[in-house]
Amino acid sequence: MTLTPNVPQNCCLYVWLEAQAHRTPDAIAILAPERAPFTYGRLWQCLQGVSQTLRTLGVGRQDRVAVVLPDGPEMAVAFLAVAASATCAPLNPAYRAHEFEFYFADLGVRTVIVQSDMDSPARTVAQARGLSVIELTPVREAGAGVFTLQGDICAAPAAEEDAHADDVALLLHTSGTTTRPKIVPLTHANLYHSVRNIQAALALSPADRCLNISPLFHIYGLVGILLASIVAGASVVCPPGFYAPQFFEWMAAFQPTWYAAGPTMHQAILARATQHQEVIARVPLRLIRSASAVLPPQVLAALEQVFRVPVIEAYGMTEAASQISSNPLPPGKRKPGSVGMAAGPQIGIMDAQGMLLAPGETGEVVIRGPNVMQGYADDPAANALAFTAGWLRTGDMGFLDAEGYLFLTGRIKELINRGGEKIPPCEVDAALMDHPAVAQAVTFALPDPSLGEDVAAAVALRQSDAATELELQKFVAQRLAAFKVPRRIVVLDALPTGPTGKLQRLGLATPLGLADMPQESDPKRTRPVRDKASPAPRDDLERQLVQIWEPLLGVQPIGVQDNFFALGGSSLLAGHVLAQMEKTFGSSFPLALLYQAPTIAQLGTLLREQQPLLPSRLLAFRAGGAKPPFFSVHFGDERLAHYVEDNQPWYGLHLPSWDGNRNPRTSKP
Repeated sequence: MTLTPNVPQNCCLYVWLEAQAHRTPDAIAILAPERAPFTYGRLWQCLQGVSQTLRTLGVGRQDRVAVVLPDGPEMAVAFLAVAASATCAPLNPAYRAHEFEFYFADLGVRTVIVQSDMDSPARTVAQARGLSVIELTPVREAGAGVFTLQGDICAAPAAEEDAHADDVALLLHTSGTTTRPKIVPLTHANLYHSVRNIQAALALSPADRCLNISPLFHIYGLVGILLASIVAGASVVCPPGFYAPQFFEWMAAFQPTWYAAGPTMHQAILARATQHQEVIARVPLRLIRSASAVLPPQVLAALEQVFRVPVIEAYGMTEAASQISSNPLPPGKRKPGSVGMAAGPQIGIMDAQGMLLAPGETGEVVIRGPNVMQGYADDPAANALAFTAGWLRTGDMGFLDAEGYLFLTGRIKELINRGGEKIPPCEVDAALMDHPAVAQAVTFALPDPSLGEDVAAAVALRQSDAATELELQKFVAQRLAAFKVPRRIVVLDALPTGPTGKLQRLGLATPLGLADMPQESDPKRTRPVRDKASPAPRDDLERQLVQIWEPLLGVQPIGVQDNFFALGGSSLLAGHVLAQMEKTFGSSFPLALLYQAPTIAQLGTLLREQQPLLPSRLLAFRAGGAKPPFFSVHFGDERLAHYVEDNQPWYGLHLPSWDGNRNPRTSKP
């Protein structure tokens, strides 16, 4: 290969790396703890040597190679080398044997690279499947990312062919949380456009250095950090994974200008920041980037306060080769709660029928552009569902405001369908995070036999802080509609996360033991969310309402401050309550009544003050020989009775002093 000083559009990975080595051979590319820095010139020499070794071992252009390595500089260089000369399929080294069985078969890999000193089931599974196994041995004394490869020499070495722009450089799987994971093929062109978009959004230059704490088997670490930095001629620190207690030690040692992470990592860093103010002051960052999941506004504000730099929240997905949108750097406007404006691909909002929606309207986020994959590998059925008129459906719900900023409201498959009410979990997360004792929160669906799904949440509290389930429910009830208040809130030492640090939401009720809660028909079923301090009914109207609620909700006793929805009420049960109220009081009521007044006390007040002519059999009485009133209603301590006598209506006002033995004061019209 000849050196190419200028990088053309849609070029391949090896061309970028070759050009950078030509421009700045002595600039540092990769660093790692306790290792000598690795320059761009040495990196290019290493990639050439790895490419030749792979060909000798039978691996050539478009051959699929599974790379099963721990985080660190060797993983970074191995990815660059394999993706430049073949097709790289990085896999989580923490997978178990049955997971490697699935991924090796699904990906159709021919070769597996494993680290020689690691006892990984990947090696055993690969050998059992007859796959070629290449052992990678780090040469730690030679510098960050230097290694040797050893495997069985192939009788017919692979041809020496350069990759094309439309060749697949990177294969990754979707999460597959609820369905079979799909294979995402990303071409050299997809990667090129994506890293250029990221470089532009963050204004990356050779002067930058990123402390990468994101896993290098994930799109965010590989493309959003590693490749974006390398293409910019910057440097990347590749520690052996994320370890919060060492973050500030690494920060002091490597003097980064920025770091990037997901929300849970940011929160772990914040928890230790007060003990490391000296390091924060001595190593001023230029920016902090957050992606992989929505960053709670409270965390964003805390990061900016502690580090005194802008936090750039971005949004991306594997199918878009990492980045979709990004908040701009100052002096551009950053909107808390937004994931920014389009930063590469076009963004639209689409309804279920495939129509694009106007600004402010909520629907599914759709994208198209040169960084977006052409389609899932070998999955025409998935592609038929994923693409509409050239737009890729992301599976995320959100809206664009009038200025083009994107606001996400949740994953479609994560929306909680509570008796027909669609509840975005992130909205409940944000309400819980406003509580001063809550450090992290994750809201999820709780199976319910009558509602289909109910709302539940798990929280992790700040050190030395305390909060009860009931306290948190009352707190959320002050901020959200009653039907969004979690029926259960579980306090955990740490919230469950996936291998990339993303909070796990789907199916969380089962491992937390909430999916086996007693059913609605179980007479022993209790609801721990009831406020035991709630006062008992104080008058006839409140007692009558309690008598309606208790059998329908299956809770006893109910106090006047207990919340209908926190007790398990739903829009379906609300309909039953209102039907029973109509039978009892002889008048119909709107379904919104219980949302407006979800407690007995509030409902009683509303019925007294806003329904002055409410019929009430409960309050009917005889007075001084008069005929029974047609209906009556309380006004505070007074009662107004509507009588019909000789087909003529008249009203009787009953004062508190009336003891039932004397005629009430009355007034006829």
